[in-house]
Amino acid sequence: MVLPSRLPPWIMLCSVWLLRFAHTGEAQAAKEVILLDSKAQQTELEWISSPPNGWEEISGLDENYTPIRTYQVCQVMESNQNNWLRTNWIAKSNAQRIFVELKFTLRDCNSLPGVLGTCKETFNLYYYETDYDTGRNIRENQYVKIDTIAADESFTQGDLGERKMKLNTEVREIGPLSKKGFYLAFQDVGACIALVSVKVYYKKCWSIIENLAIFPDTVTGSEFSSLVEVRGTCVSSAEEEAENSPKMHCSAEGEWLVPIGKCICKAGYQQKGDTCEHLVMVDVVNIIIVFLFK
Repeated sequence: MVLPSRLPPWIMLCSVWLLRFAHTGEAQAAKEVILLDSKAQQTELEWISSPPNGWEEISGLDENYTPIRTYQVCQVMESNQNNWLRTNWIAKSNAQRIFVELKFTLRDCNSLPGVLGTCKETFNLYYYETDYDTGRNIRENQYVKIDTIAADESFTQGDLGERKMKLNTEVREIGPLSKKGFYLAFQDVGACIALVSVKVYYKKCWSIIENLAIFPDTVTGSEFSSLVEVRGTCVSSAEEEAENSPKMHCSAEGEWLVPIGKCICKAGYQQKGDTCEHLVMVDVVNIIIVFLFK
């Protein structure tokens, strides 16, 4: 059997509307700030493909029949493939450590006849830091390799017949970053891949009140073991306890840890929940309650 050098989309995807994968509708985790979510964009992504006949953008539907944009490549008949796909420029805000979540399907080379020695089952993930959008050209030597991505599960012709698309999810980290933004790039070296979604995010500790002190939104540190120390600000009518300033530590996973010190209500006030109430007002409320239920 002779296969064309560029396999038609049905061989690889059997229509993207057949994709079924878990948690596609789950809410964004509270600790994540999304910088890019390709699945949330229903218009064309218009990422850069080099050469132009490599990665191909196609439309599909997820399990909720919501339109999604995906990329695929399946040039498995010829050796020495070098197909690049680059995202648009991603502004990183004030993040130092970035997470990249990839969801993809990959075809089992053994299920494709006539491709022995040319078909691969991995692709490469790269990034390039820059302070501004550098245009549409891809200079491969500027990109730093993050990792080689392999599938935990690959699909076969039999899976297509049963309408099963084995979705893989891989998460990688980038950092510390120092410039205003970056690009992601995906290098195909001869695999049959459908890149279903790309999500880029960073983590932060969201503002909380602890021990009558307000701790503001805080971006996590640049390293996995980082603890960012944050000094709290006392709520209204509260003051720092003598020589015991309120502090908390924001972990790399976006969790507040290790509370130190606290605020206390000023004279004439008493604590109620996360606030300090004037004692006169408290007495008035108590009198009213006693009167009503007398």
